[in-house]
Amino acid sequence: MKCDACFLVSFRYKMTALQVLLLCFIAGSQALLDTRAFPPDFMLGVATSAYQIEGAWNEDGKGENVFDFFYHTQGNETGDVACDSYHKWEEDIQNVVDLGAQFYRFSISWTRILPDGTLGNINQKGIDYYMNIIKALKSNNIEPVVTIFHYDEPLHISKLGGFLNDAIVDYFGDFARLLYSTFGQYVKYWLTINEPSIICLYGYGSEGFAPALGVIGDGIYRCSYTLLKAHARAYHIYDEEFRATQNGKVSIAMEGPWYDPSDPSSAFDQEASERALQFREGWFANPIFVGDWHQILKDRIGNRSQQEGLARSRLPSFTEDEIAYVKGTSDYYSFNVYGTVNTTWIPDEEIGEASYYSDLGVNVTDVFDDPAGIRKFLNWINDRYNPGEIMITENGKENGGGLEDDDRIQYIQGYLSSILDAIYEDYVNVIGYSAWSLMDNFEWGTYSRKFGLIQVDFGSPNRTRTWKKAAYWYKNVTASRQL
Repeated sequence: MKCDACFLVSFRYKMTALQVLLLCFIAGSQALLDTRAFPPDFMLGVATSAYQIEGAWNEDGKGENVFDFFYHTQGNETGDVACDSYHKWEEDIQNVVDLGAQFYRFSISWTRILPDGTLGNINQKGIDYYMNIIKALKSNNIEPVVTIFHYDEPLHISKLGGFLNDAIVDYFGDFARLLYSTFGQYVKYWLTINEPSIICLYGYGSEGFAPALGVIGDGIYRCSYTLLKAHARAYHIYDEEFRATQNGKVSIAMEGPWYDPSDPSSAFDQEASERALQFREGWFANPIFVGDWHQILKDRIGNRSQQEGLARSRLPSFTEDEIAYVKGTSDYYSFNVYGTVNTTWIPDEEIGEASYYSDLGVNVTDVFDDPAGIRKFLNWINDRYNPGEIMITENGKENGGGLEDDDRIQYIQGYLSSILDAIYEDYVNVIGYSAWSLMDNFEWGTYSRKFGLIQVDFGSPNRTRTWKKAAYWYKNVTASRQL
């Protein structure tokens, strides 16, 4: 019902002014639902990360990071050139502009600014590179959403122990302060760390992802304990030194699939789903939004540690001061999501070699596409953490390549539709959505996985960019502001 029709109805039935306003509000809301329109302030964006697109791994003073080292020694392919965005950044920003994105989420390479990760050597050429990007975005009314750390730990810091050594809290704080003071007048949305669970679970818990330490039973928890303090340090620095003049917001980019119980009627599978969510999402969200580790983690890891004959839990304990320091260190909730998995309750494994997976004790299937999952996820986050605002900072579809990517269009359309359901029907305050990724890139060991809206020809020295069908579709969405 259009609003002029509201007044015809009100005249006929002699409604009060308040009733007329209510009727118009309902009619307007229904119009939004009918057209699948995005709220006026909802931001549609695209995302990338430094190591995956920039290349120029040792140019203009950039130092070596753990992925430079890892793929030079372990991998057949490297990110040495990647999309060559270091040299082609103007074309890439123009593509962001042409897509009609309201924001561009990208990360800053720690070693391009601080070659060894410390303030002992500040690389002006690196600062200039990111300043050019940020100013180009702002001149086109595109909001930069800046990730301070997206996996690419400086090799020097890694040799000191990385997130197994509390010294990284100071080093990361120094880096964050430098970025705030240098770019903060232009940046209103900061993300301290991308996907902490991936960093700890795969980077520290496996040998197939840098820094590849393989400490799956205890080091991953030490990593999370230290990482949360590093995040909190960066947050407090902004809060105490920059917020009053820059008026920005700081968060951390969580990640994970939505965990559905395999049998929704089974109390055991429901318990398995909640346990999996707490071991993945709540692992970091609970200390930040509630305070301290969730009791599920403390009980499961503590009990198994005791049965293993250890003197203390493999999950480090926060002091009361540390709980207070970490709690509340996020101005909005940010997370990356790509799919749904089914969870099934299983009996606990016998005590043996310590592992995150035996601590978890849940059978999890492979990730699959289910747009309904993101709506459930948004409600779960909103109900447990009451974050105020939620931004989806990565969501996308991998395929085998090619320009006719109807599967990617169908995927993104389905997820955006479920997000609108969460906004209009569940009243979840989602403020933005970022498609992963602006373009095909180096997907951590391979160029064969294609997530981009824009194709990159990695066989060409020019790394030629070509718009896919999904890019034109997404441009229409950003222009029309509706599905």
